[in-house]
Amino acid sequence: MTRTAVVAGVGSGLGESIARRFLEEDCRVGLFARSSSYLDELSAELGPDALAVPTDITDPAAVEAGFEAVRSAFGPVDVLVNNASGGAWQGLCDISPDAFEEALRVSASGGLLCSQAAVSDMLDGDGGTVIFTGATSAIRGRDGAIGFSAAKFAARGMAESMARELGPEGIHVAHVVIDGGIRPPGGDSERDDEQLLDPDAIADSYWHLVTQERSSWTLELDLRPHVEPF
Repeated sequence: MTRTAVVAGVGSGLGESIARRFLEEDCRVGLFARSSSYLDELSAELGPDALAVPTDITDPAAVEAGFEAVRSAFGPVDVLVNNASGGAWQGLCDISPDAFEEALRVSASGGLLCSQAAVSDMLDGDGGTVIFTGATSAIRGRDGAIGFSAAKFAARGMAESMARELGPEGIHVAHVVIDGGIRPPGGDSERDDEQLLDPDAIADSYWHLVTQERSSWTLELDLRPHVEPF
């Protein structure tokens, strides 16, 4: 079965791994990110089934145009990965209101806008899958990262609410807790590889969520290295 997927928040780490994994499964993939130069290089490397769509997911008009571009190229959207995160790495006394609001705009408002656009296709079709990339901070607020934590809590709440609303309509919504650091491109000289999650392995788990049988859907999946304390 050929699917049309949108990965909202494609960077050189997890987002790229998700796109590559989905393409291996004969998906056609819309790549959303703000950086047009990176997306153009990546889509050229990935081939004709990958479409670069420079998109500010906090802008409703840009999201609408982005999804129209994907539909025009590949057809209705079956799979959405909300992978973008608003990184606000300050504590209560240091963060500015603008930085706090930007974190919420990317993780929560961006996730809402992309989900509304994708789910409209899924409701008109045979269902689909929406995956939110979460973090430890989605279930346990992180010291010194009040904006990031608040935004990830918000996205997790959205995923749970959507799962209950949309499950009966045949739309699988899942939230993935990434409990640990993700191995960056080129490795991490400061940490042993066993302490980091492999983005390709995470992408394998995302594809499993897409293909789960409806009688046993996952709502929340925790992923962590085998040495990670929890």
